[in-house]
Order: sequence, then C-alpha cells, then structure tokens
Amino acid sequence: MMKQLTYVIASLFLFVGVNNINAQASQDCTIKYNLLKGDVKTKKYAEAKKNLHPLMANCPTLSVNIYKYGAIAAEKTKDHALVTKVYETRLANFPNKDAAKAHSDYADYLIKNNLSTDDEIFAILEKAYKISPKDMSVKNIYRYFQGVTDRYKDTDPQRVFNAYDDVMESVEEKLDDYTKKLAPLQAKEEAGTLDAKETRKLKAYTINSKALGKVESGLDNMISEIATCERLIPIYSRDFEANKTDGVWLKRAVSRMYNKGCQTDPLFEKLATAYADVTQSADAYNFLAGVLDKNGDANGAAQMREKAFNLETDPFKKAKLKLIAAQESRDRGRLSKARSLAYEALKYNPNLGKAYLLIGAMYAQSANSCGSDEFEKRMVYVAALNMAYKAQRVDPSSNAGRYIKNYKGNVPSKKLIFTKGVASGSSHKIGCWIGETVRVP
Repeated sequence: MMKQLTYVIASLFLFVGVNNINAQASQDCTIKYNLLKGDVKTKKYAEAKKNLHPLMANCPTLSVNIYKYGAIAAEKTKDHALVTKVYETRLANFPNKDAAKAHSDYADYLIKNNLSTDDEIFAILEKAYKISPKDMSVKNIYRYFQGVTDRYKDTDPQRVFNAYDDVMESVEEKLDDYTKKLAPLQAKEEAGTLDAKETRKLKAYTINSKALGKVESGLDNMISEIATCERLIPIYSRDFEANKTDGVWLKRAVSRMYNKGCQTDPLFEKLATAYADVTQSADAYNFLAGVLDKNGDANGAAQMREKAFNLETDPFKKAKLKLIAAQESRDRGRLSKARSLAYEALKYNPNLGKAYLLIGAMYAQSANSCGSDEFEKRMVYVAALNMAYKAQRVDPSSNAGRYIKNYKGNVPSKKLIFTKGVASGSSHKIGCWIGETVRVP
C-alpha cells in the first residue's frame, strides 16, 4: 500500500512539474512575441530578429503575426535567407491563414530584389491564384495573367480565357468593394465633413481603384490579341456539346462573344439561348434580349430586359444591366435612348463612371452632325469633356484621363472663340439630339 502511495505522489509531482514547465515555456513565448512586436513597431529590426528565431523554433503556432512581423524585420534588414525561412515556416504552420497574400507578398519581395527567375515567380503566383485571386496584390494579378498568356496563348488559348475570366471576376469584385467604400467618403468630401482618418482612407481607396482600373484595361488589351471572333467561334463550336449544361462555361462564352462583337454569328444566339435555359438568370435573359432585338423583335426584347431587370436584386448588377442595354442602343444608333438608359444605370450606381463615358463618347461621335460650323462642332466636345470629368470624379477606376486628354484637344481654341465673337464663360446650347447647355471655355 505504501509503495502504491509513493507512485501516486511521484506521478502527481511529475504532472505538476510538466505543467509548470509548459506554463513557463508559454510565458516565455508570449514575452518574446511582445518584444518582437515592439521592436518591429519601433523600427528596431535587428533587435527584432533576436526574438524571431526562438519564436519560430519553439512556438511556431503561437500566432501568425510572428511571421507578419518577422517578414518585416527580415525584409528591412535585407536578410534574404531569413525572408524565405519566415515564408516557408509560416505556410507550414498556418497553411490556411491568408496564404494567398503570403505567396503574393513573397513574390513581390523576390521580384524587388531580383532573387528568382520568371518561372519561379510564376509558380509562386500560381499558388496564390489557386487559393484566392482577390487576395493577390494588384500588380501580381496582372503579372500572373501575363505569365499565363505568354505560356499558353498558342498552345492552350482556352486556359488563357479561363484565367482571364477568373482574374476579371476578382478585379470586378475588388472594384465593387472600393466603389461602395468610396461613395460615402466622396459625399463627405463634397460636404466638407471628412476627418483626417477618412481623408487617408479616401486617398488609399482612390489609388487602389485607379490601379485596378489600369489592370482591367491591361488585361483587356492582352486578351484582345488572342480572343478574336475568328479564334473564339471554332473553340466554342467545338466545346459546346460538352458544356451546354454548364452555366459558368456558357456565361463566359456568351460574355466573351458579346464583348468581342461576335453577336452576328449564329453561335452567339445558340450560346445565349442555352445560357438562359440552363441558368434562368437575369444576366442570361439580358443577353437573350439582345438576340431578340437583333432579330427584329423589339417588343420581345423589351419584355426580356424587363424580366432580367426585375429578377436582379443587387443595385450594382442592376446598373450593369442598364449599361449593357445602353451600349446595345448605342450600337443600333438609338443615341437618345442609350443616354436615357445610361442615366438609369447611374440611379442604381452613381459611381458607375462607364455610364458617363458612354454618354461622352456618343456626344463626341455626334460632333459633326450637331453643329453647323467649326465652333459649334467643337463645343460638342465640351459636353463630352464634362461627362469625362464626371466619370473621373465618381469612379477613379474608369480610366477617364485618356478621354479627358482627347476631348480637351478638340474644344474651341481661344482664337476660334474670339473669331466667333462670343465671350469665354458664356452659355452655349448644343443642338440636335444632345440638347445640352454648356459653358464656352
């Protein structure tokens, strides 16, 4: 009995001892973590590294912030080997914690310091892309798609199309998020009620939105080189039977055919009809409305658009549906109707810069028909310029700058204004379908 009691007491002391050791180790880890955090925040990066090494060795799962702070310390001291170790240890211990961003940030560091080949960088970006494209940096979204295009444009164009669709969906998601954040801040800015914190947010959101707009434009330029009607039609004709019940494939095929102006080919109608049958979605019915309109069924097209619009509940998506309808009206020469639809789109998303740009572009293309002399024709560009300025103000991602530059180059010169005998700053009414009053420059 005495022997058993001795074993129990010894086991109890061993248990308490182990717990005390574990508690002490946990306390040491917490202390070192707080020291690491404090050193990084006070920019003592060399000191921070002294606590980083034991943290990664002895308490690697304490917090993902070990690696976030550690990466900063390693990068600031240009310790390339440590940057790699931090990156690899983080992913080993936190594989599901912001992994896409970790890959993207690591790629940025390697690129900045010329530490890897293009193929190695692409492999890292591909890992990020497969996890979450929307968590990649703006530059790396562009880099990744450039890599896909360079590698597969000739051997596997469908892979390039798929990557484009995935990346663009992520870009649009980010843009919509920034638009929602920008709108209330812009309203406060106009009212003069922005505080310092909100001013910083407005600046950051504006910069990021502009960058995403440039990426969107750059991606479009890249895809336009290979996504021609001559290339799309054979590919989609070949793959239709295998994908005729796949809503995602049909949506992407119809959208690409539409964006590239391939609607006149019978395949477009076939794709649009299948898309509507399979998904019965607002987006699908809107494409089908375009088919009906092309076939001369204006009433059927109007009813289908109304059906699509009523099905949609998201105001941003409602705005996009109206904008598509405006573009189609523009393409059919119904400029006044197109403008009305563009303004309807702006009711649902006041920050949809593309709607203002569409109106401005229609004004510009009407310059020769909406003026009887050079002065009057050039005044039409003033109206177009005003629209471009509105787009730039409400939507930093709209790339309105190039439109502004173009329209500015076509407004009346001081000499022409003087010759016409009108005063700068006076009102001028533009005729024909535009019917707007603008100020003489």
